[in-house]
Amino acid sequence: MKGWRILLFLAVVIAMLAGICYFFPKNHVHIGTLNLRFPTLSKVLNPQQKLDVEAYLRQQDSLAASLDSLQDSMASYRQILDSSDIRFWFPNDDDRFFDTLFAQLEQTGKTGRTIRIVHYGDSQIEMDRMSDRLRSRLQTIFGGGGPGLVPFSTLIPSYSVSTYGFGSLVRQSPYGDSLVVRAGGNYGPMVQDFHVAGSATSNIKATTHRNRDNRLTRFGRIRLLFCNRPGPLQATLTAGGYSYEQTDTTDGVHLFDWRLDSTVSEVRIAVQGAADLYGVMVDNGPGVAVDNIPMRGCSGHQFTQINRDQLSHAYSLMDVGLIIMQFGGNSVPYLSNQRAIEAYGREMGKQIDRLHQCCPRALILFIGPSDMSKRTEEGDLHSYPWIPEVVEGLRRTVCAHGAAYWSIYDAMGGANSMGAWVDQGLGSGDYIHFSQRGADVMGDRLAKAFENMYRLYKMRSQVSAGITEQEVSHAE
Repeated sequence: MKGWRILLFLAVVIAMLAGICYFFPKNHVHIGTLNLRFPTLSKVLNPQQKLDVEAYLRQQDSLAASLDSLQDSMASYRQILDSSDIRFWFPNDDDRFFDTLFAQLEQTGKTGRTIRIVHYGDSQIEMDRMSDRLRSRLQTIFGGGGPGLVPFSTLIPSYSVSTYGFGSLVRQSPYGDSLVVRAGGNYGPMVQDFHVAGSATSNIKATTHRNRDNRLTRFGRIRLLFCNRPGPLQATLTAGGYSYEQTDTTDGVHLFDWRLDSTVSEVRIAVQGAADLYGVMVDNGPGVAVDNIPMRGCSGHQFTQINRDQLSHAYSLMDVGLIIMQFGGNSVPYLSNQRAIEAYGREMGKQIDRLHQCCPRALILFIGPSDMSKRTEEGDLHSYPWIPEVVEGLRRTVCAHGAAYWSIYDAMGGANSMGAWVDQGLGSGDYIHFSQRGADVMGDRLAKAFENMYRLYKMRSQVSAGITEQEVSHAE
């Protein structure tokens, strides 16, 4: 066939399709049980532009580089921080919000403390996602090791640690399926516990996942946190070929504390008695611990359902310095008007207030929902329409209740960004969750946001000590 005939044929086909696009009803056409739709001509000629995630992240990396090389005033540094998509929002715009935490973390080598960052969240953080990247970076700066607080037994696997419990265990939690027992508020800091009446054993072992941080693989200090019932609770820790026993006979919230002579990668805890087992703190040395506590299907309103006195006592024994609440994704699909958004914000304000009451020494950071997409009837992929209002409403509420706010929605590129993250292997096919690689990227972005604030803290501390800003820059 001659070339001009092929071109003519293609031109006719394109013209016919353009005609169909132009004249086809904008809604749909019913043919029996079928609904036929056709894209409009404007959609064909002006397709939705997708975010280039790699280019976006490179642009953000260049901003980070400008921060690292900045040799100007703290005011200029703060101005650049505030223009970043990974910025924090603070109550009263107070950029000293994290200073007390940083100051305490810097002193852990001298004080011997292990200061805990408790990271609560929905399914976005399951399997230690995001928490592991934050933990790795902060332990590089401030010291510490181990995976942190883990349940006596777990149903959801983790990349960081394997925990297998068996025996006379009954899971208690204010959320979950019908197999979970409600316990009138006695749930502890993991918003779940395991009641033992008799004997039970937990095996805790470092995983061999190839991307794990080596700091996770060595345990030097093991602490069992529990709420004792009438009668004695006896616990035996087996580690490195040795056994260590402890017994408690008093009611209330307590812990067994074992400091090992050498580090190990696997321990076993056997208990005998009646108690609610809140969790096991698996750490190594002074520094910072980051505890990953996923709450699948939750919107973050369970904290007011925990016994306040028991939770307060547990937080005190744990030495908590920062509480992270990462919620909102499970509520976004149901928040379809301003009234509902305001109601959800008020509920989150109550949860923040309760945690402030239970742990007044700890700072609180709220991480809002990511972008989430769904297909329209026309087959187009768009963000849930009210996400910007949800993000903004949460930011205002969180800061009004004395907590800081960090926006994953902004950190990933804003509206309609999730589709691009999925296309480039950084999001899952449900257009809600991140892939493992995407969660790593987002965890690194959160860690970088903390690093930026720590750098500002260091600049301010050195300047207040009489060092000029130029000397601070050269010293770094």
